[in-house]
Amino acid sequence: MLDLPITRRRTFGLAGSAALLVAAPQALWGATPSVGPSGLAPGASLLAALTRGLAAAPRRRRFTSVPFMIDRDDLWDHEASDLLLAYRGALTQVWENSDIAAPWLNLMREAMNGQNFAHGHPDFLAVSATHGTAHLALFSQDMWTKYGLAANTGGKFTENTLIREAPGVSPGDGRQRLDGFYGPANNNIVTLQRRGAVIVACHDSIHAIARGIVAKAGGDADAVAADLTNNLIPGAVLVPSVVAYLVELQHAGYTYAKGS
Repeated sequence: MLDLPITRRRTFGLAGSAALLVAAPQALWGATPSVGPSGLAPGASLLAALTRGLAAAPRRRRFTSVPFMIDRDDLWDHEASDLLLAYRGALTQVWENSDIAAPWLNLMREAMNGQNFAHGHPDFLAVSATHGTAHLALFSQDMWTKYGLAANTGGKFTENTLIREAPGVSPGDGRQRLDGFYGPANNNIVTLQRRGAVIVACHDSIHAIARGIVAKAGGDADAVAADLTNNLIPGAVLVPSVVAYLVELQHAGYTYAKGS
């Protein structure tokens, strides 16, 4: 069971946490996120419990309009956030990732490989605090096509390849295979999620991207931001501001690392 500290700033508490796990997020907020079969390291009991809790926690993805600044709980995934901040695995790390073309996914993969298989910490949790151009990777390919998001990558990407696993990989692959599940030829968000990593999405970045779209093509930035939010990748945890959330995570004991 996840141990929620009674000193948390939020008054959600143990009863509220239990309630969200038995609620019906499909009816209230849309489909429960799924990231496919588990690829957790053997013995990762705490991380498995967190993964189950996050899968049951609601995601708010049925917006028609979202404001510039989030200042209400009904605008973000605060229940999932509470679970992240309450996680009691021995080692946790938050990666600040802001450049889509930087090696952030490779660095997270290397950290997870080392912690899981060299240092013997199967419950190690890696979190991506994603903003800037790296945040473009958190939108579906449909959004890339609809809004021409590839143009925001400086020619580095023509489509969102970062949400695709390499063909044929499996958690049963040998750990030394460069082209296998754990190797550098398989750097992508989906595999990291299957291994227990959590991808945090930033409302401030979403709205900034929406304003850029509107500046070029016209429209309503709040409505475009809602559309982008509704089409975040499965499993992402939406927070009001990643740069603000970094403080929350570090206060909860996460080690900071700069991925890009």
